[in-house]
Amino acid sequence: MQITLRVIGIGPGNPRQITLEAIDALGDVDAFLVLDKGGDKKSLSAVRRDILTRYGRPGHRVIEVVDPPRNRDPADYDAEVRRWHAARASIFTDVLTTEVPDGGVAALLVWGDPALYDSTLRIVDDLAEHSGLSIDVEVVPGVTSASALTAAHRIAANRIGEPVHITTGRRLGDTPHGADTNQIVMLDGTLAFRQIADPDDHIWWGAYVGTDDQILISGRVADVAEQIVAARAEARERIGWIMDIYLLRKG
Repeated sequence: MQITLRVIGIGPGNPRQITLEAIDALGDVDAFLVLDKGGDKKSLSAVRRDILTRYGRPGHRVIEVVDPPRNRDPADYDAEVRRWHAARASIFTDVLTTEVPDGGVAALLVWGDPALYDSTLRIVDDLAEHSGLSIDVEVVPGVTSASALTAAHRIAANRIGEPVHITTGRRLGDTPHGADTNQIVMLDGTLAFRQIADPDDHIWWGAYVGTDDQILISGRVADVAEQIVAARAEARERIGWIMDIYLLRKG
């Protein structure tokens, strides 16, 4: 059984930030596989459906699959993530085998860009290796939340000649000295900069960047940290989920 599987970056959430290449890739897909994360995150599926209504071909199918449960505070983080990825790969294999015809085209839609802090490509590698299917994988890059953040704040990610370090909130404290001049921090549910940054460091924070719900705050960490905490909590309560990112720069 031969299947084409496209991994398509759809940007941070604004349908206008999808590339022309992604629009072309959406136009001849037989079935879109969408993970249903349940609860308040139903609205994330709604954003994907809006994108598909705009750019998918008439008659396309959307197949929602329930995301397997994940332990958010495991003793062994890496092992838990690998187990979770394998569970996702197994679910996708079942759907591709039963729902997509031989020679068909299926697609996975990825927030931002598939290569930047997203697990989809690793899951697809596992799927292609162990599913028994003959899968031709195509990857379409997307606008990242990092580029949407810097555009929204009208700043460059670095000063002249300085490096940019991209990390997560969980690893922010592990950044080596010298690599911490300009840091783009993703997936920071605890706002780790409050414990790690110096008071005179500058932060540019954004939530839902590029969308109608966008929130932007910037300034010295000492001046705006609590403002960010309050804005983040209010937005999460109001919308039901939060996607935020920030640039942290040494003062």
